[in-house]
Amino acid sequence: MDDIRVITEFPRKVREIENLWIPLPDGVKLAARIWLPEDADADPVPAILEYLPYRKRDGTVEGDALTHPYFAGHGYAGVRVDIRGTGDSEGVCRGEYLKQEQDDCLAVIEWLAQQPWCSGSVGMIGYSWGGFNGLQVAARRPPALKAVISLCSTDDRYTDDCHYLGGAQMCDNLRWGTIAWAIAMTPPDPALVGERWRQMWEQRLNGNGIWLHDWFEHQRRDDFYKHGSICEDYSEVEVPVYAVSGWADTYLNPVFRMLENLPGPRKGLIGPWGHQYPHIAMPGPRIGFLQECLRWWDQHLKGIDTGIADEPMLRAWIQDPAHPAALHVERPGRWVAEPSWSGAGVSELSFNLAPHRLTEKEGGKEVLDIRSPATAGTYRGYGVTPLLSVDEGVEADNALVFESEPLTEAVEILGFPEFEVTLACDKPVAILSATLSLVLEDGAAADVSYGILNLSHRYDDLDISPMVPGKPETVRLQLRSCGQRFEPGQRVRLAIATSHWPTVFPGPENASLSLHCKGSRLILPVRKPQAQDGTLPSFAAPESAQPMAKEVLKPGEPSRADLVTDQITGETTSHVTSDMGTVLHPHTGMIVSAKSTDRFTVHPDDPNSARATCTRERSYARGDWKVCVKVSATVRGLRDVWRIETRIVAHDGEELVLERDEVKEFVRDLN
Repeated sequence: MDDIRVITEFPRKVREIENLWIPLPDGVKLAARIWLPEDADADPVPAILEYLPYRKRDGTVEGDALTHPYFAGHGYAGVRVDIRGTGDSEGVCRGEYLKQEQDDCLAVIEWLAQQPWCSGSVGMIGYSWGGFNGLQVAARRPPALKAVISLCSTDDRYTDDCHYLGGAQMCDNLRWGTIAWAIAMTPPDPALVGERWRQMWEQRLNGNGIWLHDWFEHQRRDDFYKHGSICEDYSEVEVPVYAVSGWADTYLNPVFRMLENLPGPRKGLIGPWGHQYPHIAMPGPRIGFLQECLRWWDQHLKGIDTGIADEPMLRAWIQDPAHPAALHVERPGRWVAEPSWSGAGVSELSFNLAPHRLTEKEGGKEVLDIRSPATAGTYRGYGVTPLLSVDEGVEADNALVFESEPLTEAVEILGFPEFEVTLACDKPVAILSATLSLVLEDGAAADVSYGILNLSHRYDDLDISPMVPGKPETVRLQLRSCGQRFEPGQRVRLAIATSHWPTVFPGPENASLSLHCKGSRLILPVRKPQAQDGTLPSFAAPESAQPMAKEVLKPGEPSRADLVTDQITGETTSHVTSDMGTVLHPHTGMIVSAKSTDRFTVHPDDPNSARATCTRERSYARGDWKVCVKVSATVRGLRDVWRIETRIVAHDGEELVLERDEVKEFVRDLN
């Protein structure tokens, strides 16, 4: 992060409260870390809350050091709270985004507003989980909550999270499920909670549960997912919301929906970034996001006119063409702005389908068949270091490919591409995958967007309906939102497949689709360049507070990904390993290490061979104290059931605290 300017002198001197207990109405206490101006008791300040399960003591500690002292130095109290049953907080945490989590947060906000160093106004900030619950708590309307900054989050827990995509079972159900499980099973720090740490740990090991079981039990968009989805009633969120994401992340679509539907002041920002704060995210360019936050907080928590309320509602990065790569350090492009969002300023460019062609003229009348191997597809990551698709051309043999003539003029798109198609299927359940690519002059195909639909969800995600084999139907698939420039001479490519592994699991049977060219089309949201684009002010350069000191005892190894085909069985396995090494945090004396392994295996001709195993290991040590938690889960996509095999092993030094194996099966619900 050499491009980030480190600030050590602030307008107000900062003091830190390493740990403080916030009491809840039921007697449980939550652990908080607070940074605030030294003179806040005499000159109270608004509080900025980040509310997470990710262990403030040793999990998010490096990122917290960059952000919260910065806010404090500019006249705020930065507050990091561990959710009930996680980190150093008491109690148990039985799942994501539960009502209990929201109720606790309401009590935390009320407590913060009553402190002598607080002005009575509170804001919430966070990315991912912290972005989710900021919106959810805003919908509960606590009086002291005045504004939210929500990054990499969602308004709909079913359609835009890591569980189901277009009704298809996401492999991230397992990836994220094991990460969350491992974190939820870790103990509090004895240096903070004393001798009761072991009792608290055992309470978690036996009470926090395996959350991914809930996600496989609920395969439709039922009340389980409606809870915590603010799209159920946008009007409940009245406070100002700043919604932020990046094209390399997967939490994009909610930004556009929230700008269109939230009733109060709102603003959207989409850059080239992955799943992280924009002042430290990749791909770049990074921006001075903390300064942008201060403008939002000053406007809505202090009543200072910063001008941010008068700026365009949406600011987005239009990406220039770039050769495909697994990782882009920086994406070339430019910032554009829209005064509002309801598709304003965007027109449609339609390409009709003909064999191998996208044409603006009349399409073909042919019917084209496709049955992709179960290995077809690529992983669509959302991690802090985004692993992007490489050359989409390698998938051409596994899909129906339609390509335009070279463009005669530049085209810029912003918003949601759509694929409208008339098709028939030979099975009741099938996957429709559509990938939009930009074909460069040398023939390389760079990923632009994609969409996936379990066809039994073509009408609704709750009242689902199997396909009638052989019966043609017209469906409309919305692809992921994007911002992309196509240059003259480049081509538009659409690839249609019946698998997208290992982003989603294959359907229960090999299925073939018959696509009717007549009436089928690709629709691109074209945005014409506007005069104001060239006059937009530049964002400030990225800044942060002083990074946390740490000592690397054992270097980690960067994530490695291998793709191997067994020449005897014919199965293909994607294998990803990650090792963060061993790190000492001098300010607490805590030694932390973590490892993970993901294996995704499938035979190209057998969707029921699909299986995935994810393993997570976390260790914590100080002096004679050492604990280790290792969890693993395997999901098998059999014809009629999802079979889930889980294992957890926990050690306190050499003592085995817990060893538990479970096998559960969930009937496949048309997926």
